[in-house]
Amino acid sequence: MQDFFGPTLYQFVWVPAIKIALVLFIGVLPLITYLVLAERKILGFLQVRTGPNRVGPWGLLQPIADVAKLLVKEDVIPSRAVKWAFVLAPCLVVGPAFVIFAVIPFGPSAEVTGGFDWFVTDINVALLFVLAMATIGVYGIILGGWASNSKFSLLGGLRSAAQMISYEVPQGFALVAPLLMAGTMSLSGIVEAQIEQGVWFLFWPHWWLPFGIVPFMIYLIAGVAESNRNPFDLPEAESELVAGFHTEYTGMRFALFFLGEYANMIVISAVAVTLFLGGWSRPFPNVSSFSFLDLGFLPAGLAGVLWFSVKLAFFLFLYIWFRGTFPRYRFDQLMDLGWKWMIPASLGTLFVIGLWKILT
Repeated sequence: MQDFFGPTLYQFVWVPAIKIALVLFIGVLPLITYLVLAERKILGFLQVRTGPNRVGPWGLLQPIADVAKLLVKEDVIPSRAVKWAFVLAPCLVVGPAFVIFAVIPFGPSAEVTGGFDWFVTDINVALLFVLAMATIGVYGIILGGWASNSKFSLLGGLRSAAQMISYEVPQGFALVAPLLMAGTMSLSGIVEAQIEQGVWFLFWPHWWLPFGIVPFMIYLIAGVAESNRNPFDLPEAESELVAGFHTEYTGMRFALFFLGEYANMIVISAVAVTLFLGGWSRPFPNVSSFSFLDLGFLPAGLAGVLWFSVKLAFFLFLYIWFRGTFPRYRFDQLMDLGWKWMIPASLGTLFVIGLWKILT
């Protein structure tokens, strides 16, 4: 293959393409499948009821049954829908979410492990790439709501557009904070900066002076709103809009919306882990008394992947906990939170962090 396509094409196209395929089909898709089961089980526990327990032992085969059901369902396109936009919308939601996994470092590089890189590719503008791809996904929701030619779907799409404008601004400002702290837009470089400085950017610059907590909280709240999850699930509010922007979708196209939502949850959680919680690094990376957390008995690189997975699981649990605990915001409350509180707080935090960098 290398001789036929040439070394440049092989190195910069085929190798990343093969890696991203392996990441998606071995890691991300099974994770999404059983994240749905975990959510249903945890929600059942929170609501004092039994979750799925019929298909397979302890309900472990329920996600497979759900996927099979969606695959065989009839694919209906409303007669008055704008067909090309109706078909394109689910692809715009799920595609960018999957592409972002190409730049997320799940573990250290080959220079550290002596084996291979635990990421698909490392680019020096990875943070900008994440912001650009995340923005595209929202257009799929807006397009799907408009193209369905349904009042419920259209209202869901309009609400999603309003949320996008309100929450992408503070989310972008919150992501600039770790950029200032690390001095690079490379996600691997941001993790390595946290290891070198001996402090996660959540607690930067000192454990007793944590400037990073405010941008972290702003990013987390904006991330929940961007993924249309409780308590910010206004675009698909069942009690008001039937199912919101995907009311008219059935079969595999509905499954793509479903897949995109959970992929976005994982992406937002993975970016939060990378930027604020040290990525693959263990807790207290520069404290020798915690060296047992290096998990030296594991092969090189696997300890980092394990720590990344534990932190990722914590954020995914937060998503499920929010859904089972908090009531839905009113739309005016949603707008007030974004424009009156989060944007001024994010700008003020950036000013403080920039001033600290100049003075120190």
